[in-house]
Amino acid sequence: MSKAKLYYVHDPMCSWCWGYQPTWKQIEQALAHDFATSLDIHYLVGGLAPDSDEPMPEEMQRQIASYWHRISDYLGTEFNHQFWTENTPRRSTYPACRAVLAAREQGAERAMVNAIQKAYYLRALNPSDTPVLEQLAAELQLDCEKFSQDLHSESLNQAMLREIAFARSIGGNSFPSLFFEREGQVVELAIDYQDPHKTLERVRALITA
Repeated sequence: MSKAKLYYVHDPMCSWCWGYQPTWKQIEQALAHDFATSLDIHYLVGGLAPDSDEPMPEEMQRQIASYWHRISDYLGTEFNHQFWTENTPRRSTYPACRAVLAAREQGAERAMVNAIQKAYYLRALNPSDTPVLEQLAAELQLDCEKFSQDLHSESLNQAMLREIAFARSIGGNSFPSLFFEREGQVVELAIDYQDPHKTLERVRALITA
C-alpha cells in the first residue's frame, strides 16, 4: 500500500498561518515521529495574493492590521505592529510563495517558511520585496545565486501556479487548510488553532482505518 499524504495548504504571509504555527508544529512533529513510514507531509503554497507593485489601500491595511490584533487576542500570537509604519505594504504574496519553492529546491522549504513568517511578523520586514527574500536566503546560508535565479525563473513561477491550482482542486481555498489523501481519496481535516490533539486523533483514525 502506498503512503498516505497530509497536505498542509498555507501561505507564508497568511496571518492565520502564523497564528496556527505552534499548533501545526506539534502536529507535524508528532506525525513525523509516529507515522514516518506510512505518512508523508507535503506543504502546498496557497497563493493568497498575486503579484502587485501597487501600495496596499489604507482601508485594507487597517483591516489586515485588525486581523493581527484579533489573532493576538485569540491565540496570544506575537506581532510587530511597526510593520505598518516602517513599510509600504503591498497585497502581494506570490513572491514569498516563489521563495518557498526556490528554497525547496535546496531542501530548505520549512526553514524559509519560518524565516518569512518571522521577518514579516516579528522583524517588520516586507516579504513582498525581493531584496528581503534574498536576504533571508543568505541568512539561511542557501546558495544565493541559485536561489535568485530560481526565484526569477519562469519554470519556477509555473510550478507555483500548478501547485496553487492543485491546492484549489482539493479544496484548499483558505489558509491554513489540511487534507488527508490515500489512494486518491481526499478528506479535509478541521483546523483547531489551539488543540493539536484533535487533528492528531483524526489523522491516526484515518491511517489505521
